[in-house]
Amino acid sequence: MQQVGGMAMQQSLSPQMQQSLHVLQAPLNELLELVDTELRSNPALEEMPSDKPTSSETEKTSRIEDEWNEYYCQRSSGETWSKEALEKRQHFLDSQIRPQNLTEHLLEQVQTANWTREDAEIAVEIIGNLDEGGYLRATCEEIAASMDVMSLDVERVLEKIQQFDPPGIAARTLSECLLRQLKAQGRQHSVESRIVRHHLDELGRKKLNDIAKALHLEIPEIQRAAEVIARLDPAPGRAFAEDTNQVVTPEVIVEREGDDYVVSLNSDEIPRLRISDSYKDMLATDSKEVRDYLRDKIRGGNFFIRSIQQRQQTIFNIAREIVAQQRDFMDLGPAHLKPMRMVQVAEAVGVHETTVSRASAGKYIATPHGVFEMKYFFTHGYTNSDGETVSNESVRQAIAQIVKEESQTRPYSDQDLVKLLADRGLPVARRTVAKYREQLGILPSHLRKAF
Repeated sequence: MQQVGGMAMQQSLSPQMQQSLHVLQAPLNELLELVDTELRSNPALEEMPSDKPTSSETEKTSRIEDEWNEYYCQRSSGETWSKEALEKRQHFLDSQIRPQNLTEHLLEQVQTANWTREDAEIAVEIIGNLDEGGYLRATCEEIAASMDVMSLDVERVLEKIQQFDPPGIAARTLSECLLRQLKAQGRQHSVESRIVRHHLDELGRKKLNDIAKALHLEIPEIQRAAEVIARLDPAPGRAFAEDTNQVVTPEVIVEREGDDYVVSLNSDEIPRLRISDSYKDMLATDSKEVRDYLRDKIRGGNFFIRSIQQRQQTIFNIAREIVAQQRDFMDLGPAHLKPMRMVQVAEAVGVHETTVSRASAGKYIATPHGVFEMKYFFTHGYTNSDGETVSNESVRQAIAQIVKEESQTRPYSDQDLVKLLADRGLPVARRTVAKYREQLGILPSHLRKAF
C-alpha cells in the first residue's frame, strides 16, 4: 500500500489559502481580530455603513474560485491520502496567528510520521475522539466498528499516537497517562511506575505506609517517588485548551418554531466589508506599477471577503445538518444524543471530513438545552438491549444521573453502575464505566462515601 510519509510535497498552500483556513477555523473573537488586522493592513477594504451588502462587494475571479473549490471539495473515497493532501491541510499551521489547539498539534505530528492511508485515517479518527484533557473518549472497539477496521489496528495506531507530544496524550486512564509520562522520562522501571501501576488509589488517599509495605521499601523513598508523580500532568491536553474564563459567544442559534427548529447564524458582530469605491477609482492612474499594486490589494480584499462568506456558509451548513441528525437531542436533551461521526456530516454537506473538524473547532451552538461546542455532537455509541444505538455521551449522562441520586452512605461501586446501566438497557464494561466516571470528575465509591 502506498505510504503517506516520505513523499516530497509538490506544492504548498498559497498565502491566500492559508488565510482562508485561518478564517474558517477561527472562533468568533479571533475572527474579529483577523478582520481588524486586515482592515488595517489592506487600504482597499472598508467596513460597510449599511446593513445590506451590494452586488459589487466582491469581484470573484475564476482562479480564486477554482483554488477554493479544489481545497474544499469532498475527496473521493478511493483516493489515496497522500503526503501532499496532508500537507495542504496542515501547512497553514506553520504561520497561524493564534497558538495551536490540541487537535492541530497532533495532526501536525501525524503529517511527519510514516502512515499507510488506512493508518492515517485511523489516527485522525483517534485524535478526533480526544477530550480537552487529552484522554481518548472512545474505546478501540468503538473506533474499529465505526470505521470497519480491526480493533488490533486501532490499538497499533493508538500506541504510535501515545508516543506523540505532549507525553501522556491519548491515554485511556489516569494510570496510563502517568505511566506514559514516566516512560518519556526514562522511568518506566522506577518506583514511581510501580506505584502508578499498582498503588495509585492508595497514593490518592496518602496511604504511604501501605505502599511502602507492599513494595518492601522505606517511607522516604515512597515520599520521593510521590513528589515525582505529583509533578506529572494528569491532563496533558489542557495546556492547549482555550482560556475557559473567556465569555463564550455562540455562532449558531437554534430555536424551536412550532414542531421544527430554525437554525440561524449570530453574524451581528462580524463587520460587513467591501472594496472602497475611491480605491477602485484610483485604478485610472497611468502608472502600471501603481495599478498592479492596487489590483493586488483589491484581489486580496475580495478573497478575504469571500473567505468570510464561505466560512459562514460552511458553519451554517454543518450546524443545520447537526440539528437534522440530532433531533432527539433538540427535543429531549443531552441524554438523547445520538452517535454521529464527522464523516456523516461531511458527506451530507459535501465537504471533506477535515473541513468539518476545522469549521466546528471552537464554535458554539445555542440550543434549547444550553450552549454546546459543535464538536460535542460528534460521538461514538453503543447498541443497547433493544438493538438501538445510543451515544457514549448518553451513557455518561446516565452515570452522572445515577451517582447524583445514590445514597451518600452507600455509594455505588463501578460494578454496581455496570448492573444499573444494564437495567437501563445499556450494556457497558466495568473499565468503560470507570473511564467515563473519571471523565465526569466523579471519585471512586470509597471516596464518595459520607461518614
